[in-house]
Amino acid sequence: MDWKEEFKTLLIITTVFLVCFFLPVGSPRFDNALNEGLQLVRWYSREHVILCLLPAFFIAGGIAVFVSQASVMKYLGARANKTLAYGVAAVSGTILAVCSCTVLPLFAGIYKMGAGLGPAIAFLYSGPAISVLAIIMTARILGLEIGIWRAAGAIIFSIVIGLIMHFIFRAEENLKVEAQMALPEPEAGRPLWQTAFFFFLLSGILIFANWAKPMEETGTWHAIFMIKWLITSILSAALGFVLVLWYGCRTWKIILTAAIVTMLHFLFPPEPLIPFAAGVIGLALITATTAGEAEQWFAESWGYAKLIMPLLLGGVFISGLLLGRPGTEGLIPSAWIATSVGGNSLLANFVSSIVGAFMYFATLTEVPIVQGLLGSGMGKGPALGLLLAGPVLSLPSMLVIQSILGTKKTVVFVSLVVIMATITGMLFGAVAR
Repeated sequence: MDWKEEFKTLLIITTVFLVCFFLPVGSPRFDNALNEGLQLVRWYSREHVILCLLPAFFIAGGIAVFVSQASVMKYLGARANKTLAYGVAAVSGTILAVCSCTVLPLFAGIYKMGAGLGPAIAFLYSGPAISVLAIIMTARILGLEIGIWRAAGAIIFSIVIGLIMHFIFRAEENLKVEAQMALPEPEAGRPLWQTAFFFFLLSGILIFANWAKPMEETGTWHAIFMIKWLITSILSAALGFVLVLWYGCRTWKIILTAAIVTMLHFLFPPEPLIPFAAGVIGLALITATTAGEAEQWFAESWGYAKLIMPLLLGGVFISGLLLGRPGTEGLIPSAWIATSVGGNSLLANFVSSIVGAFMYFATLTEVPIVQGLLGSGMGKGPALGLLLAGPVLSLPSMLVIQSILGTKKTVVFVSLVVIMATITGMLFGAVAR
């Protein structure tokens, strides 16, 4: 008998038993925190899983099947030109402008296909952080000064953190370079313009389906918001043609799915989520029952869903349990946090950055949250620290990143984000008017 393993098992069982034995069920704070965790999971499932994560899974699966490993390594690989690699990573993230959870399948896809650790991390940071609309909202609502600092900080962070990660784990990166040099020359595949157009359609559907309503009911952003579902429908129809012409999907399956989606649109006009969900289910059924590349695409997408979804939903629940939803309380009293982020001390900036790193923020929600905190006495430095750490990280995203990179790399990445956000917050607080 392996007594070491048996003792470890006994310790786990004992710990779980003691936690269950001393659960403070009936305590108002615990019961409220439990409700907050469940409420956040329900909200996340309704607002993000169908519109954000499912399209992201299909994009990640598409990267694994339709993008050659040679192409990924050419632009993002460990041997790629550093200026080109980090530039492509930052620009790609800026264009997608997704939240900290939606970017995870895409990050997993490019990392699995051979992207270097540094460029992959730059992409992981830039996706949620460098959102044009979020930066514009920050400047308009919180002030031009903090908007400029947020934009500059996000761009610099994505590159610097990526470079530091590459340097720290350079031994592993060198091994990856040697392995990539030994790979055979790839076979000629589908024309590049077809693959590019395919991902343009998928990315467009992801972007416009999640186009957030701007604060002002005028201007270009609001005009796009008013026709977001029309644009999404046009892109979806084009995707249907592409699936028939290039990927061997049956025409009748596409027409049937389109008919069902259209019918649901007229039956439930105020609920675009219902026809969109039907479209996603139809896409899954079509690709799963079409032999060849389409079936491989579904299999890869499903693989990412199995890996990421349980960790995300579990992480969202724990995040709600500990910190509550925006404007509410979990196990950790919000008063503790509020009194810790006033002024511009090192502690205030660190607390703001670490809370932002663990709390879940949906895209653009960080701006009104910080506005409220500033009104409650939060310092400008801690406010910037939260804006630089909050949208990029969350407890759910950390769990998924750990499953992809391992514990050591995840701890280093999270630490770099928190440390740099803390230092930048202190600098901003010292010079802000």
